[in-house]
This record gives sequence, structure tokens and C-alpha cells, in this order.
Amino acid sequence: MGNVTLTSLLDRASKEELVGKMKVVSVLESLPGIGKVKARKLMDQIGISETRRLQGLGANQRARLIEETSRS
Repeated sequence: MGNVTLTSLLDRASKEELVGKMKVVSVLESLPGIGKVKARKLMDQIGISETRRLQGLGANQRARLIEETSRS
């Protein structure tokens, strides 16, 4: 519904176990304007494994995800 932003999810990932265990690819695919192909392409560009979960992202990966998805 657009009520939750990627930034807020990434912030909650370190505090909430349920959010932290979400797969990055699933979160990206659920964003408006980003489908399966674009999500995987973006993750590949940034160097994020398809099996990576939100809690396992580094600070640089988080920043790049926010930057790249805000352009879309």
C-alpha cells in the first residue's frame, strides 16, 4: 500500500527479528516500479547475494539500495 518505505524497513531490520529475516529480493520486488528482473539486476550491481536477508546487509549496501531505489 506504500505505507512502508525501504528506508524504514532497513532501520527496523536491526531491531525487529521478523523484518530482519525478510529476503532483500522479496522486499525489492514488492516496491512499486521494481519487478523480479529489476530487483535481481539491482542486487547484482550492488553485489548482494540473492539469499541475503535485510539484517545481513552492510552499511554501504543499505546506502546503495536506498540511493538506487530512490532513482526508480
